[in-house]
Amino acid sequence: MTQTAVSLVERRFLKFRDSLTLKEWESPERLKALALETEPNDVALARRIMQRARNLAPENEAISQQLQRLNEKTQDLVPISGRSSSENERENLALVDERPVVPAATTRAALFRATWFRFLLLPIALFAFYQLLWASPRYESRAQLIVQQPDMLATMDTSLALLSGFGVASAVTSDAQLVSAYIHSEDMLAFLESELSLREHYSESGADLFSRLHSWSSKEDFLTFYQQRVAVEVDDKSGVIVLKAQAFEPEYSAQLTRTIVGRAEWYINSLGHQLAESQLDFIKGEHQLVETRLESAKQRLLLFQQQHNLLDPEAEGIAFQQITYGLEAELASKRAELAALLSIMSADAPQVLVMQSAVRALETQLDIERERLSLQGTEQSDSDRGRVPGQSISEVLARYTSLKVELELALQAFTASEVSLEKSRVEAYRQLKYLMIVESPTRPEESQYPEAAYNIALFSVLLLMLFGIVKIVIATAKELS
Repeated sequence: MTQTAVSLVERRFLKFRDSLTLKEWESPERLKALALETEPNDVALARRIMQRARNLAPENEAISQQLQRLNEKTQDLVPISGRSSSENERENLALVDERPVVPAATTRAALFRATWFRFLLLPIALFAFYQLLWASPRYESRAQLIVQQPDMLATMDTSLALLSGFGVASAVTSDAQLVSAYIHSEDMLAFLESELSLREHYSESGADLFSRLHSWSSKEDFLTFYQQRVAVEVDDKSGVIVLKAQAFEPEYSAQLTRTIVGRAEWYINSLGHQLAESQLDFIKGEHQLVETRLESAKQRLLLFQQQHNLLDPEAEGIAFQQITYGLEAELASKRAELAALLSIMSADAPQVLVMQSAVRALETQLDIERERLSLQGTEQSDSDRGRVPGQSISEVLARYTSLKVELELALQAFTASEVSLEKSRVEAYRQLKYLMIVESPTRPEESQYPEAAYNIALFSVLLLMLFGIVKIVIATAKELS
């Protein structure tokens, strides 16, 4: 056969090989049977198949004999002299029923190159074009902040400082997280929209399609877009807050950062003042109740003293007791003198009569004084003007003692309330927090985003990994089938 005919046979053989399963391709007996089936239609291909069977089983005599027979049969397929090469080629093509078939290896290589280009090189090229030429530059302004509290430990008395809790570490990190949450909140976004028209800037037509905010975006989409463009990082150890704001213009990014810092400072200060004022209002209300109670106790005690015309009923009661005891002692002395006079004089003697008169006067006065102390008199003497009728000295003294105890308790409560009020004032001042600027908002000169080199490299690596995984899965599936 000619060289062209051999090449055509190899092509048909490769096509035949692709039509077989792996088990059939490795079975000599199966290949032998297929060669015999193919022999009536294509002797050259049958010989090639039989040769494959002999390579797999060289010790098989039956296969060797069939291969020798086919070799002898195919030797007759030689060019006929006197014919042109084109005529011989047409005859060979007729004998083997040749059709233009592309080799499997060549087809696979071309398919692989096409897949590599479509699914790997072309996406990377398009992404690189977007990153390098089309993507809109974004400028980033940054600022550093920290939440601080006033330090009054140096200006306060040591005992008051310990009582108030100064010198104890506060939750700096929680305050920083509070600032971060407020910066990313809808309240901050609404304020920025009213002050800077933030939506209009992010939706401007000068930005590329993938970087800008679309006009039909909802409020939730706008908030998500804003949170992606404004980053807040909090250092858990130092409590420093790093604010980074992106915009399509350098001056606008700096203005955006300054506005956010100012609003966050207002929020922290107002929040501290609200807490302090609410706490002080509550304590002042309680203190007002205690003060009213004290004034009421004072008024009741003064009214009682005015009603009974007494400055100190306790002292007056002691005085009344002393008077009673003195009268009793004097009466006993007069009675002893009277008994002595009666022992030496008659009952009608002038001295005896005078002594008897003095004893009767002392007895009468003693009864009056005893009635003032314990009995409920119904009439007032000249010395009892201003006293409420029907009350004895003991009753007045008991009522006065009750009012005095009530006044002392109210005074103690007022004193404790004064201390609590002062402590609350100090505590309220300690609750005040201030947002301090560590680094002022910067004005960028060069665009930081997009990071073209990093993005292209990352996209290429990820796409290559995905392409490799898909190829492995496809190859495994073919192998198992």
